[in-house]
Amino acid sequence: MLPGFFKQHFSSSRLKRVRDFVFAEQAVLIAIGIAAALVFAFLEVADEVSDGETHEIDIAILEIFRVPGDPNQMIGSFQFQEAVRDITALGSFSVLTIVVSSVVIYLLLTRRAAAAVLVAGAVISGALLSDLLKEFFDRPRPEFSAVAGELSASFPSGHSMISAVTYLTLGALLARLSERWREKIFFYGVAIVLTILVGTSRVLLGVHYPSDVVAGWALGAAWALAATALASLLRRRGVV
Repeated sequence: MLPGFFKQHFSSSRLKRVRDFVFAEQAVLIAIGIAAALVFAFLEVADEVSDGETHEIDIAILEIFRVPGDPNQMIGSFQFQEAVRDITALGSFSVLTIVVSSVVIYLLLTRRAAAAVLVAGAVISGALLSDLLKEFFDRPRPEFSAVAGELSASFPSGHSMISAVTYLTLGALLARLSERWREKIFFYGVAIVLTILVGTSRVLLGVHYPSDVVAGWALGAAWALAATALASLLRRRGVV
C-alpha cells in the first residue's frame, strides 16, 4: 500500500513542481522563516516579562538615561531632549497616518490598488494587534515617566511596533520599485534606522521599558516581513 501511495502522491512531476516553487520563491520562504523566528523571539520576551525576569535589567537601563536624584528628568541638554521628542513623533499615530495615507493615495493614483490595500491593511492590522496585546499584557508604564498614568499599557511598545510595520513595509515597497541595488540598500537602510530611532527614543524618554521596545521591534518586523512576502507572492501572480 505505502509504495503505491507514495508513487501516486509524490510522482516526479509533483516533486518537480515543489522544487520549482522552492527555487522560485526562495526570498519569500526566507522572509517567512525570519518572520517566524521574530515571532518566537517576541513570545520569549513576553514570557520573561510576564514572569518579571526582565524587570531588573529594564530598570538598570532606564536609570542610565535619567538624571541622578530626579528620575523624571532625562539626561542631556535641552536641544538633545527636544530632538528625542521630535524623533519619537515619527512613530506617533498622527505622523504615521499622514505617511501611510500619502503612500496609499499615491498608489491609487498610479493604479496600484492592490498594493495600496496591502500597505493599508498591514499597518491597520498591526495597530489593532498592538492594542490587543497591550490590553492582554496590561503592563504598567515605567515609574520614571511623569505621564505614566495618562498613557496606554506598556507592553509591547506601540510606537516601536507600528513604526517597524510602517517603515519596513514602505522600505520594502520602495526597494521593490527600484532596479539598482544601491537604491534598494538605501531604502532598507533608512527604514531600519527610522525604526531603531523611534524605539530608542521611547526608552530615552522613560515611557517604555527596553523589553517593551525589543518586543515591539520583533513583532513589527515580523508583520512587515509577512506583508512583504505576501506582496511578492501576489506580484508573481500579477495581482500587485
